[in-house]
Amino acid sequence: MRKVQRRRFCLYTVVIVLAQLLAFEASAQSYPNKPVRIVAGSAPGGGNDTISRLLAPKLSEYLGQPVIVENRPGASGVIATERVALSPPDGYTLQMIVSSTLIVVALRADLPFDLERDLAPVSLASSLSLVLMVHPSVPARNVKELIALARSRPGKLDFGSTGVGSAAHLAGELFNSMAKIKLVNVPYKGSAGAVVATVAGEIPISFPSLSAALPLLGTGKIRLLAVTSAKRSSLTPSIPTLDESGVPGYDHTVWYGVLAPAAVPKDILAQLNAAILKLNTAEMKEAVIKGGQELQTSSSAQFAAFIRSEIAKNAKLIKLIGLKPE
Repeated sequence: MRKVQRRRFCLYTVVIVLAQLLAFEASAQSYPNKPVRIVAGSAPGGGNDTISRLLAPKLSEYLGQPVIVENRPGASGVIATERVALSPPDGYTLQMIVSSTLIVVALRADLPFDLERDLAPVSLASSLSLVLMVHPSVPARNVKELIALARSRPGKLDFGSTGVGSAAHLAGELFNSMAKIKLVNVPYKGSAGAVVATVAGEIPISFPSLSAALPLLGTGKIRLLAVTSAKRSSLTPSIPTLDESGVPGYDHTVWYGVLAPAAVPKDILAQLNAAILKLNTAEMKEAVIKGGQELQTSSSAQFAAFIRSEIAKNAKLIKLIGLKPE
């Protein structure tokens, strides 16, 4: 009797599982049949909110369904990442992740998710260079002169950042490491703080986003020595990279990319990736540049490899400077 009951239970379980799989497969085949949500880990106007809202209308056109941006700010994107990691793996909830979240991933072991296990890369979306900016009183007209000045005054020159563990902080520390100098980080609240402090001469050096520094270009209030990206920015093609300016191999940017819950079917991931790749038009590139960023898409595999390399790079730098979670 018990054997019969066990067989019936096993058969019932198999039927339920098969029914769920068939229903899910049918849903995947008709994807998308309702609005798609992009969770942005910033308030309206923030970097990943901006790129999400720039891409959403065109993605909606390509997918045939509304694409809605949902703002979940806080904890350098951790709140948004957890929201998506715990969402149903049906392709209807995505995240626009920002590179600073990977700094937190490399820094903390107590996060409520494992980024590489719980989320699936879809594609890079855009990138944003930082810039090495100095006050005009700094007696250095280029990066090599600044390095020479810093070496003559170790620990005596400060650089402003948007907080400990921020992209700007790590940009400065990477510059320290690769140029063999010792600038001292002075954290400010928000991106505007370090920019204002540099303009006022309160600090001599900072690493703001290029978009934050652009309004000051040509005013004589600051001097832009180099961008932090591997290639020159389309926004300021006349400004050299740090790599070109005496720090070979330097590459540090803010970037944004699209993630989905890990168990989303591969055909849905492929469909989402294909829709994002269609965004590579002159019109969209121009719109993204006007928003202060540069369009940068990729395959899912390329984005996965990029994420792994970024986590490893951040972990190495964090260990080198002895950074601890606050």
